[in-house]
Amino acid sequence: MKIVRLLFGFALTATVFTSCYTEVIVEDNYNDQIPSITLEELVSSYELWYVDIDRTTGSGYIPFLQKAFTVSFRNGTLMANNNLSGIGDHGGGFGIAVGYYDTFDFILDISHDIDGFYSFDVVQLRNNEIELYFPEQDLSYILVGYQRSTFDYNKLFYDNIHYFLQEFVTWEKTYTSEYGVLNEFDNENFIQFLPGGGDGNFQSSQDPNGTNPYDIYWDYTGVYNVDDVPGDQYLKYLTLDYDFLGNEYFDLSVINDNKIELFHNASGTLYRFTGRGYIQYKNKDGKLRESKATIAKQMKKISNF
Repeated sequence: MKIVRLLFGFALTATVFTSCYTEVIVEDNYNDQIPSITLEELVSSYELWYVDIDRTTGSGYIPFLQKAFTVSFRNGTLMANNNLSGIGDHGGGFGIAVGYYDTFDFILDISHDIDGFYSFDVVQLRNNEIELYFPEQDLSYILVGYQRSTFDYNKLFYDNIHYFLQEFVTWEKTYTSEYGVLNEFDNENFIQFLPGGGDGNFQSSQDPNGTNPYDIYWDYTGVYNVDDVPGDQYLKYLTLDYDFLGNEYFDLSVINDNKIELFHNASGTLYRFTGRGYIQYKNKDGKLRESKATIAKQMKKISNF
């Protein structure tokens, strides 16, 4: 990624916070020495808490946690990075304010601006890991603490790039290279990637450039995959699996937070698309993060479509 790649260096080591006052609940499953601190000190000791969706247990989900890549506890205000476009920049790296929180002994109360009130039992697993347990649903979320200076925003971005594609109402074709063989994709000017957990549905349109994103007529539909390129974390493979029309294959790279490049392998043509209609995730609509295992199952279904 030509711009985002320069935002932050790669280092995933967390700064260990030490202090000692009253105890927090501790699970003695590790050999780590865990200091006894208040819950408020604990949640504020790390600037970012990564929501590790792969380690969530229980049935159902909590919307604002399922949507967030990171959450932060800032003097009573709950912050969240729900979007990948602009991550590391919005709110000084904290994201946007989404609600309020308070701590009582081992209890974390969160009042989300839209999703409402939730009360969690907090268990400290390691110096930089906590479990938020929601007893009403027997549901647990694991949060891993980092400081902004050592958090790898780039890795988070590229590991979840399929969600980035969903953060705009549509992507408009704004450049086509003069080189490359003429092909049917030359006629498509808009692509919309729809939430469906990991990878999902897409629509494309031949409407003329400049069409209002909300007035577009979608000519084609299908499902899409985003796959890793071995040895290159900044390049992805994009497959558009059209209903009844076969597949189109592209190399996908990111220019900046609202512009992508698609290299069409079959024709040798390079396209650039610009995001139109940025969607800031805060409410119950739109993207909900899925575990890697769930995404893998969905991608297998798509590949066998």
